[in-house]
Formats: sequence, structure tokens, C-alpha cells
Amino acid sequence: MKIAIRVPIILTVLTLITLWMAFVAPSGDTTIQINNNANGGAGEAFRFANIITNTAVNAWVSFVLTAAATLAAWWLGLTGRRISRWLSIVFGVLFVFNILVSLFNSQTMTITALLHGSLSLAVPLIFGSLAGVLSERVGLVNIAIEGQLLAGAFVSAMVATLAHNPWVGLIGAMAAGAVVSWLLAVFAIRYVVDQIIIGVVLNVLIVGLTNFMFSTFMSANSPVFNSPPRLPSFDVPGLAQIPVLGPVFFSQTPIVYLMYFAVAGVWFALYKTRWGLRLRAVGEYPKAADTVGIKVYATRYRSVMIGGALAGLGGAFFTIGQSLAFGKEMTNGAGYIALAALIFGRWNPIYAALAGLLFGFAENLQYSLSTVGSHVPSDFLLMVPYVLTVVLVAGLVGKVTGPAAAGKAYIKS
Repeated sequence: MKIAIRVPIILTVLTLITLWMAFVAPSGDTTIQINNNANGGAGEAFRFANIITNTAVNAWVSFVLTAAATLAAWWLGLTGRRISRWLSIVFGVLFVFNILVSLFNSQTMTITALLHGSLSLAVPLIFGSLAGVLSERVGLVNIAIEGQLLAGAFVSAMVATLAHNPWVGLIGAMAAGAVVSWLLAVFAIRYVVDQIIIGVVLNVLIVGLTNFMFSTFMSANSPVFNSPPRLPSFDVPGLAQIPVLGPVFFSQTPIVYLMYFAVAGVWFALYKTRWGLRLRAVGEYPKAADTVGIKVYATRYRSVMIGGALAGLGGAFFTIGQSLAFGKEMTNGAGYIALAALIFGRWNPIYAALAGLLFGFAENLQYSLSTVGSHVPSDFLLMVPYVLTVVLVAGLVGKVTGPAAAGKAYIKS
């Protein structure tokens, strides 16, 4: 009988945190507003009444429920039964909800606004994580996601401004991301440079190059080079009217809809097609793949460059996706968080996308709390997404093993 105690231990620690929160919970009520406004929010079929909950009472109820879930996990683990993933999901929802109610104490927490902001911040992370999946699944460690996102943001802003057309900027962003990933592939595959080193070098190169070009001509001539038009938003008929989730997920710009198709497409291509089987074979056993006639080098080049093009789309969201002018280092480490989402998602496109949404939620939380004037110190809010990244990757994920050949150069004999 195999005893599983890792999950119960983690839940126990989090339950103790919940107990501590119950003892220190501030007095006051938190207003939970489902819709963005009294009219039900844009596109929603109907509105929900506001919910008012006492912060202290909610904390104690959360402790009781999480403690019950933890005891159930211990019982399942010690008796050799499988601990349901749904148990962990329910626990996580209770834990996060308790934290949110405490943070928004005596304020109004708008669910639709939280979700909408989280999705917007998650879009570049998801595109970046998909680039990492396609690269590492074929055997190349992609540390250059940050550079690919930044190059996409820069080129999309400049090209869209010059062409007065955001769609042209979108194509330029994909090309920029593909070029950066091509450089990564050339040095890693042809010249057998250490993949970690070349990834870091490319990040530094793109940061320096975009900063130089921004300072040299872009900032001084913003109307000419740095005033990108925004991609139009549109509703998906029927889906946009779904209460709460409709306006969040189906009243968006084309980049967001492309992201949905990209996640589904990469998953299907990896696990349901011959191309995906060959790609994964190259990432696991390149010598064996070469023996049966699979072109290892060509497969690696194609996969890495497709991933780079997707990362370029993520970079474009910073500019033409939000009608923002390009700014120095505006990706702000998103590439590295995307890499963490990739690891947390265990190199699976769907899980990596969900991890990206989680990191986007953590980042949006700091903005939401700052907007409502929360009592939480601003320095703590700034570190929330990065602390969550460390905790999830190092604590909850534990030891994970990526593709066997990732990071190892293949030299055809």
C-alpha cells in the first residue's frame, strides 16, 4: 500500500495559516459585487445582488471547511487511496476566497473586474508559456521568452504606428518573436552554445537594443513611431451574454481569441497528431528519432520558431492589444513568470495556461487592492506575484522532470 502524505502536509500548512488568519481577522464587512456595475455589466444578461460578509466570521468558516478538507486528505493518503484533484481545487478556492475577503475588508470586491484584469495580465504569460512548451518539448530550454515578448511589443508598436494598421503590427510582432527564437535555435543547435547562456544573452541583447532604439528616435517622435492603434474589441454572440464569465472571456480583442485557439491548437498538435508525436520523440530521444528518419534539426528549428511567433503575439498584447505606447522594458519580467508557469504546468499547454491565469490573478490583485485603498502595505502588494511564483514552483510543484533531452545538445554522429 502506497502512502501519500505530500499533499496532506501542504494542506495542513495552509490550514494553519487559515487558523492564524481567523485569530487576526479584522472586524468589518466586505462587500462582494458580482457585476461591474448596477446594470449588470457590459453584455451580461442579468445582474446579481451584492453580498455582504463579515470578515471575521468568514475566516472562521473557512478554517472549519479547510480543516475538514485537510482531514479528508490525510485519511485518503494514509489509507492508500487516491486524493482527488477536486479536493485540492475546492481547498484552494476556499483558501483564496478567505484571503480576498480579508484583504478587501471594509471595501468592495468586484468579481468581474478581478477576473477581467487577471485575464488581461495573463495573456502574455500564456503566450510565453506556449512558446516554452513548443521549445522545451523539442529539446531546447527557452530562457529567451522575455526577449521574444519584448521584441514583439516593440515591433508591433512601431510597425502598427507606421502602417496605421494594428493587424500589420500583429504580423510584425510574430515575425520579431520568430527571429529571436531563430537566433536561439541557431546558436543552440548549429553552434552548440549552452542553451541557458544564449537565452540570457538574447534577453540582455533585446533589452539593450529596444532601449537604445526607444531613446534614440522612438521617444522623440512618438506620433510617428510610437502611437499604435488598438485592435478592436468585439463580443462573441451568445457567449458574451453569459453571466459573470461572458464579459470577461468573450468580449475581448482578437489577440485574446487567438490565445484560446493557440492553447487548444498546441495541445491538439502535441498529443493528437503525428507531428506532435515526432516533436515529443525529438525532445525525449533525439538519437532514436534520428534513427527512424525524423529530421531532428529541422523539427527543432520549426518548433522553436513557431513558439517564438506565439511569444511575439503575447508581446503585441502589451501595445496594440491595450492601445499602449511602447516603453522601456515594459514586459517587466513576464517572460520569466511564463517560464515558471510552464514548469508549474508540467510542460502541458492547458495546465501551463491555467498557471498563467493564476499568476495573472496574483499580479492583478495588487492593482485592485491599490485602487480600493487597501490597508495592506504597497511593498507587500508588489512582491505578491513573485512570492507566489517561488512558492508554487519550489513548494507545490516539487521535483518535476521535463523532457529528457531538454538542455542537451544533439550532435549527429
